[in-house]
This record gives sequence, C-alpha cells and structure tokens, in this order.
Amino acid sequence: MFIYLVRHGETDWNRERRIQGSSDIPLNETGRAQAAATGDLLTRRQWHGVFASPLSRAMETSQIIAAKIGAETPIALPALVERNYGDAEGRTDNEVDRLYPGDADVPGRETRQSVIDRALPALIQLAERNHGKSVIVVVHGGVIASILAAVAPDRPRTPIVNGSIHSFRHDGGTLSLVNFDDPIEAESETTGTESFAEQNAIARRESSTQ
Repeated sequence: MFIYLVRHGETDWNRERRIQGSSDIPLNETGRAQAAATGDLLTRRQWHGVFASPLSRAMETSQIIAAKIGAETPIALPALVERNYGDAEGRTDNEVDRLYPGDADVPGRETRQSVIDRALPALIQLAERNHGKSVIVVVHGGVIASILAAVAPDRPRTPIVNGSIHSFRHDGGTLSLVNFDDPIEAESETTGTESFAEQNAIARRESSTQ
C-alpha cells in the first residue's frame, strides 16, 4: 500500500515567511496554480482516494487535486493538522529571532515528537484501511518533516516545497520512505516557492541542529 504525501500550495503567509502552524490561512492564487499543476502530474497514476488535513490550505489543495484526477470529495483527517507553533504563529523570521533568540523556548509550541505521535498512527491506520491501494494525503511542511524524522531519520535534509510529492510504503505495520520528491513530480520542482525550512524560522533552527 502506498501513501503519497503532498504539501499544500502557497499562502500569503508562506510568501511573507510568516509561521502558520495551526492558524487557518487560505491558499493564494499561486498556491491554487501549484495545486492544479500537482494535480496534473498525479493524473499519471491511478488513485483510490484523497485525504487531507482539515486546515483550509490543505483541504482546498486536495479539492483541486481531486477534481484533476477524478476522485471523490477529499476526507479530512484531523490528526494531520499542522504543528502548533504557539506564540510564534503569525510572526516573521526576524520577529521570532528577536523574541526567542538561539534555543529559547517558544510558549505553546508543540514538540515534533507530539506531531509524530498523532500523525504517524493516523497514516498507518489509513494504510491498514486501504490495503493494496494508493492514496493521496495533502498535509503541511511540519507534518511531512515530522514523518520523515520518524521513518527516515538519516535522509539528507532537502527542501520541502509547496506542491511537492513524497511517496511512502506501508509494510510491516509502519511506513517507509520510497521517494522524497517522487519522480512523478519532478517537473513541479521548478514551480514551487521557498522550502518549508526557509519559510519557517523554527523549522530552519531545528534542521540546523540535526
């Protein structure tokens, strides 16, 4: 069984490099175009369902993709909501660095392990319910980074861009990474914006210590 994690399209906060987290920020026009381009690429394979985080930027991305591939209405999976960054949400890189320099803790920030503890079981449960199938799951940069930290900790740290696709296999009760930036979406690498770490000061800080 295969799960293809797709990062949602761009939002205005992505463009402004503001940390979004659990804040419900919608796609902008660039993000909708990215979602459509990703949907076009995904028409190259057969799919058995589309799922998404309930946040609007992920749900709208999933709806655009579902329309492209002729799938039914996407199903929301609440456990896949983006990581909560607490007081950092809505702030720019410079604001975060000024308020929380170095390794200073950010009030209300959800730990990466907490994201793993809710998101990975949800994906495994989804896989178990869809044995022998291939599904698309539209999520967020923080969720993808957390899943990668759990199942592929030795993978080189490379950008997670808006609209990118990453394939995983469910086998032996867990997930394993098949392809980061799956070849199905090679063309979309030139249409993405800045990477998740570039858009998120906390993610960039964490990546530099791993």
